[in-house]
Amino acid sequence: MSAPIVIAGAGIGGLTAALSLAAVGKSALLFERASEIEEVGAGLQIAPNAGRVLARLGLDDQLAEIGLEPQTINIRQGHTGEIIARLDLSHACRRWGAPFRVFHRADLQQVLLRAARANPAIEIRTNANVEAYERTADGVVVTLTDATGLKRLSAAGLIGADGLRSAVRAQFSSTIDDAPIYAGSAAWRALLPARNIAPEFRLSESNLWLLPGGHIVHYPLRDGSIINVVAIFDDQPGEMEVVRGVEMDSGALMRRLEFCGAAQSLRQLIANGQRWRHWPFYSRPQLNVWSIGPITLLGDAAHPMLPFLAQGAAQAIEDADALGQSFADNSSSVEEAFLFYQQRRMRRANAVVTASRRQGRYFHMSGAMATARNLAIRALGGAGMLARNAWLYR
Repeated sequence: MSAPIVIAGAGIGGLTAALSLAAVGKSALLFERASEIEEVGAGLQIAPNAGRVLARLGLDDQLAEIGLEPQTINIRQGHTGEIIARLDLSHACRRWGAPFRVFHRADLQQVLLRAARANPAIEIRTNANVEAYERTADGVVVTLTDATGLKRLSAAGLIGADGLRSAVRAQFSSTIDDAPIYAGSAAWRALLPARNIAPEFRLSESNLWLLPGGHIVHYPLRDGSIINVVAIFDDQPGEMEVVRGVEMDSGALMRRLEFCGAAQSLRQLIANGQRWRHWPFYSRPQLNVWSIGPITLLGDAAHPMLPFLAQGAAQAIEDADALGQSFADNSSSVEEAFLFYQQRRMRRANAVVTASRRQGRYFHMSGAMATARNLAIRALGGAGMLARNAWLYR
């Protein structure tokens, strides 16, 4: 049997990459540093551009069972709760080939995990961490640690899908200043029981509240029994010195909402969350290359992006699809396929990174600029706002 392609990281991007490679006849070996493959509970939006990829992998029926399809996005004025624009999502499938769906992140990952474990071309090893690699004449030797200690393994290629602080990227870009940089904002995340939430916020809709220096998104998940809430605010210097993922009570968030003059209905919604996870956002310098010989990067390891377009997972899924297509179109060697993948993906992924950062500034305007933004949104209406981002979904 020929050497497999090793994938560092069994998150959504890594699992989708394994499935995409298997679909074109390539074997994949995933190493996941965690002892169990599971996600911290949170909501995740999958737009049509990623939904089409997952459907081509044969997962659409399973996704329909676990996902919820919001029919509308309501853009709200954060001080009053007034709806500035309503974006109709009901025609997304006909327009872009797949619906907008929201998932509990753990549910989506379990669908991918089950499909990967059922595929004979894919092997997954947990409690195994890729530490380093060495190029050879016929591929790459991967150094990893597992429960038994240090190991070396020969592979046809190595895909770094190991996230923002990727060990593969650390060696890949070791000659430049490439450390993660605090991006100046952070999220507060919580899942709230729907029974405590006002009826208008339990509908199959997504709500986006615009506030000075921040915004809040919430939507129901699963069968509507829980509400996913994400509050994102710009931080002052020094405020980000909080461990990523730490649990905090709602006091600081409520004070921030009061300071911003948030609508009473929004504050009542937030008050239902007793414990919140705080997630500072980080970025990294843009790379000029993702692929060097038989090594390449994927997802946050290649192009970490801020969440303002809800495209982080979607872009990792697009990466995975492009990898599979690159092998299908160019099977002469791993190195050539990885280079073809980079050529397919780099321009678009970097454009989404830039657009996400710009969207954050747009969401977080204050004063006269926020007033002008709201007037522009009202003039565009829901159809116009969807058209602004249609380039993402096509």
